[in-house]
Amino acid sequence: MLLTVTGKHIEITDAIRSHVQEKADKLPRFHNNIRHVEVVIESGEGVNFSVEVITHIEHEELVLAKELGTDMYAALDAAFRKTERQLKKRKEKQRDNKHSGSPVPGPLESPGQESVA
Repeated sequence: MLLTVTGKHIEITDAIRSHVQEKADKLPRFHNNIRHVEVVIESGEGVNFSVEVITHIEHEELVLAKELGTDMYAALDAAFRKTERQLKKRKEKQRDNKHSGSPVPGPLESPGQESVA
């Protein structure tokens, strides 16, 4: 899995990069086809931070989570929680669609027979 961390109007330090790496390393347990994770951290007006986590999944649409906050690390954690929740939901839908066939019918009983239990 490829990880890209980009800062707009903010310098990405080693501490920020390691925090993002730690959070991103947990994502493959929620979906197994993750190819690329992009994290964009933007410093806005005052002390506000905007964090976007863009997850590229093979053969599927992007997963996007955006969070705003005054604490950058809290915004990162919240954005990754949103991403995890979206990935779980996608994986559940895949599993449900895969096994949505009708149930296998049991052996046929003739109307005159009684089953012995």
